[in-house]
Amino acid sequence: MIRYSIRDLEKITGIKAHTIRIWEKRYGIVTPLRTQTNIRYYSDEDLRRLMNVAILNKYGYKISNIQSMSAAELHTCVVDLTHQDIDNDHQVDNLVMAMIELDELRFDKIISSSIIKQGFEYTFENLLYKFLEKIGILWQIGAVNPAQEHFISHLIRQKLILAIDGQQEYRNDSKTFLLFLPENEYHEVALLYLYFLIRKEGHKVIYLGQNVPLMNLKDIFEIHHIDFMVTSVASKLPVEMISEILKELVHLYGDKQVLIGGKCLMDSAVSLPDNVKSFDTMSDFYEFITKV
Repeated sequence: MIRYSIRDLEKITGIKAHTIRIWEKRYGIVTPLRTQTNIRYYSDEDLRRLMNVAILNKYGYKISNIQSMSAAELHTCVVDLTHQDIDNDHQVDNLVMAMIELDELRFDKIISSSIIKQGFEYTFENLLYKFLEKIGILWQIGAVNPAQEHFISHLIRQKLILAIDGQQEYRNDSKTFLLFLPENEYHEVALLYLYFLIRKEGHKVIYLGQNVPLMNLKDIFEIHHIDFMVTSVASKLPVEMISEILKELVHLYGDKQVLIGGKCLMDSAVSLPDNVKSFDTMSDFYEFITKV
């Protein structure tokens, strides 16, 4: 069982610690336990209950009415909200609950509903991307275990692969993009979305996926003509490691155009070689490929 401090609950749920204490004392919404050294902590069950309470409270339910609900009643009320036209912040919270509870049906209802109403690009960039950022915060404080992360990553990958498979035929003047993640990089959701955007524009993709030694890319160039190399760095790598990746890319493929994105790159002060172009947002990348 993961142990949460009240500050952890504040970060995960967005509810101020002061409010959590009031709800705890006045309504018994959660019941903290204590360590042998008398330090208060909260359980997974407390987290799930508090997140459901926070969602319902945000959408008009009074705490005085919520307090008497069972766990099953809370869950039912929150799931009912997924069918309504509500904002993305609420749906992100709902996706977090789907991840914590390993609830595939709940995840699928939220995402499928958004895709039908808003389209796939909007759903990924305005809902799933915010959700992935939230997962990053939860991971940092130890609120997400590997099983939960793998569970939700697999579901997102499924949606992306279905979207990719549904794209149009190649256009006559199509370019070829080589997509890969460098060694020790395993977060491929963003790269799969770039795959979707490229295929949407009718271009060809050779997708290598995770953890690819840069030296091995030489084999691809002996078989195919590659117009653009595309990679992404999502992990929080030190500037020195990012610089080493870029140096190796230049050393091996200095005559090729490299497109690179990822939050890690955006947050660093690393300088880019002449043949490397970075993208701050998915929209910037899409604008680029519509013009090639």
